[in-house]
Amino acid sequence: MKPFERITNPREIRRRLRLNQQEFWSRVGVTQSGGSRYETGRSIPRPVRELLRLVHIEGIELAKARGGDLEVASRLKVTNPRLYRRLRKEALRTNGRRK
Repeated sequence: MKPFERITNPREIRRRLRLNQQEFWSRVGVTQSGGSRYETGRSIPRPVRELLRLVHIEGIELAKARGGDLEVASRLKVTNPRLYRRLRKEALRTNGRRK
């Protein structure tokens, strides 16, 4: 998924991750009731879509992310996707997560 690409079905992403609405939406700073409205068709603002992509698709923890880090990661992903995938895989393995 590309940055700012339209997320058409956040409910599908949430269900695939096996998270309830509270768990899923709170990770991107949205209330459960707000997330419920997005899941039933309300337009998702661009910043929220990007947060969904970063947190639930890219696996980035917002508490650990810094603006410069995200810019570097985005640039690396575009310019050298092979290296990006290798480094991401190593980081996930080091942190005890697998994808």
